[in-house]
Amino acid sequence: MNISGNTIFIPGSTSGIGLALALELHARGNTVIVGGRRTELLDRIAAEHPGIDTVRIDTTDAASIDSAAQEVLAKHPDLNVLVTMAGIMRIEDWHRPESFLASAEAVVTTNVLGPIRLIAAFIEHLREQPDATIVTVSSGLAFAPLKITPSYNASKAAIHMLSESIRLQLADTTVKIVELEPPAVRTSLLPGQEHSEFAMPLEQFVAEVVALLESQPDAAEIQVERVKFLRYGEARGDYDQVVDALNASDPLGGGQVVPAPGEAA
Repeated sequence: MNISGNTIFIPGSTSGIGLALALELHARGNTVIVGGRRTELLDRIAAEHPGIDTVRIDTTDAASIDSAAQEVLAKHPDLNVLVTMAGIMRIEDWHRPESFLASAEAVVTTNVLGPIRLIAAFIEHLREQPDATIVTVSSGLAFAPLKITPSYNASKAAIHMLSESIRLQLADTTVKIVELEPPAVRTSLLPGQEHSEFAMPLEQFVAEVVALLESQPDAAEIQVERVKFLRYGEARGDYDQVVDALNASDPLGGGQVVPAPGEAA
């Protein structure tokens, strides 16, 4: 995708990676619509960042997605980029169903069914645009598991394969599929992660992502250097060492802990 001149809808972007990316893309000359569930956060974002539009959307609710899509397209008929950012991450214990089942259902609904419903709501419009992009958001954990977050890992692996599959199906259209693969980033996705020394600073992550989008406009996957440790473990032949290193640190102290390149045991 081009780095400027787009109209971009980013549901799930009232904080963390989504909001930081929205602000940077707006600064690069894009029209940006931020979506989220909490109206007070949306109102604050609109007040603090003139020029950014906001739309209320709950990506776990099919009716809310349909309503938000109608609002976005009515106000921004030139929309050409959808970023399926919304996601949750839960620590789970799979020894007993009462300690994981409700969590797993919520994670799959938000992280897998949400993006599917979002794509369904916008795909016909995007296919009519001369140049359009759907940005899916997986994770380094799609390629190597963090043992305390089984459902999250599985949901992001599903998003990776979904991205691979629909990229093939939509090859006969103007719609590109770009998969963003974050490593651990200093956000509140898990308790303690926003202060974790193992996680990548948010500003650094977004700056590298935007630089990659600018320098590699035809890239199918956006991978900052820190995620390649996880992404290519199997290809390098050190997958077992990657998994051991990923799970070696105290997860409650550091959230989604990922050693920087070269720091793996």
